Amino acid sequence: MKMKGNLISLISVIFILLVGMAMTGCGTALTQAAKEGDIVALQKLLDQGANINENAIVGGSMNGPLLSQAAYYCRIEVVKYLIHKGADINNATGWTGYGASGGGLRPLHMAASSGCTEAIKLLLDAGADIDVRANEMFGSALAIAAYHGNIKSVKYLLERGADVDDASQVLKGLADNKMKGTGGKEGLALLQKFEKQKIAVRLSENTPPSIVAKSDVDELPPIKAKPNKNAYAIVIGIEQYRQKLPKADYAVADAKTMTEYLTKVMGYPEENVVTLTNDRASLTDFIKYFEKWLPNNVEKDSSVFIYYSGHGAPNPMTGDAYLVPYDGDPSFIDQTGYSLKRLYESLGKLQAKEIIVALDSCFSGAGGRSVIAKGARPLVMNLESSFILSQKIAVLSAASGEQISSSYEEKGHGLFTYFMLKGLKGEGDTNGDGKVEIGEIFEYIKPQVERIARKTYNNEQLPQLIAPLEKQKAILIEKTE
Repeated sequence: MKMKGNLISLISVIFILLVGMAMTGCGTALTQAAKEGDIVALQKLLDQGANINENAIVGGSMNGPLLSQAAYYCRIEVVKYLIHKGADINNATGWTGYGASGGGLRPLHMAASSGCTEAIKLLLDAGADIDVRANEMFGSALAIAAYHGNIKSVKYLLERGADVDDASQVLKGLADNKMKGTGGKEGLALLQKFEKQKIAVRLSENTPPSIVAKSDVDELPPIKAKPNKNAYAIVIGIEQYRQKLPKADYAVADAKTMTEYLTKVMGYPEENVVTLTNDRASLTDFIKYFEKWLPNNVEKDSSVFIYYSGHGAPNPMTGDAYLVPYDGDPSFIDQTGYSLKRLYESLGKLQAKEIIVALDSCFSGAGGRSVIAKGARPLVMNLESSFILSQKIAVLSAASGEQISSSYEEKGHGLFTYFMLKGLKGEGDTNGDGKVEIGEIFEYIKPQVERIARKTYNNEQLPQLIAPLEKQKAILIEKTE
């Protein structure tokens, strides 16, 4: 019996060792697949039950989660795949490559360390915390990128609003300690070099601070609507374009302020609002969020709000109107733009009970927030009759088809957007019942925009409302007691 018991114990020990070896081997294989960019092997291992957030053990050392491995070695397709599969983008479990001090390093920190700017972008777009510190020694992703002299990553993190003061504090500490072989001093000098860029970015994409600070609508109203968990919004503001198109002045400020109103005043949950600005508003992003994200989330009792501030463009051959994404090219607008027809068709398929679209753009090619290929002679858009809209959709447009949508320099916003925000702030409640309806805010916006456009810019700009009568009663905001 004793021999039998010893045999059982021995078998148990061997079994445990084999399991441990197998797990270690799996971890090593996962790590190698992530490092080498082998998606096929990675997929196979994950399909077999491997832990996507596992910290691999290599040579007795903790070697970090898979996403950190892929980000550090700049395996972009692997980074995309792991994010898509649900990997923890803020996984802070141990990486001992920097010794005991490296235990708080996240995938974003590892991307910054190696200077993989594309991985940084993917991680931030997926929701990674831009300013979280790895630890007191290494600080944020910005501090780490500067420490390693990764100029491109430093510039990008500043553009995305990273906290330069916190990063400078960390780097100054490293420089003061005079640690051999560190880049504390050099990193601090690099950040100081781009200090002006940081200020410009934080004041809305080079918009003059005096203009941004003046706007009365940037101060949120004291009212707050009842939270609506079934309210979804996509907010887009494109001020600067890859094709070096004329700036759509204040478009980013428009989008950011609109998001503030939606989430802090109008009862939209933050997780239900997607905000896309500049290079985060590519054609791919348009397709992703309009044609994938919305259908996957919206239900039959949902409300949907779409806001766009930026350039529009016509197709001179067909007369179709297009939104111009960040990477759009007016010379090839049918291939690189996102047509209003496509937008309305996508929205019309949603189960939502109501859909509101607000467009601070124009589409005739006449100027303002409209662009057109050089030498082309566009047709005039007629937004009232160009589309057969679903009965669920109401469209607020900044101008009629042949007109220009102006910026309001004095207020630091698009002219249409400024008065829309002012209407949401309370001015649009013309009957004083505590509710701002679509039809009601339109009746407020229309004469205001028309007056300022004529008086200040010598332009004719007449906003439009295209909506069934019953949808003109849809409530944008309602005061709660």
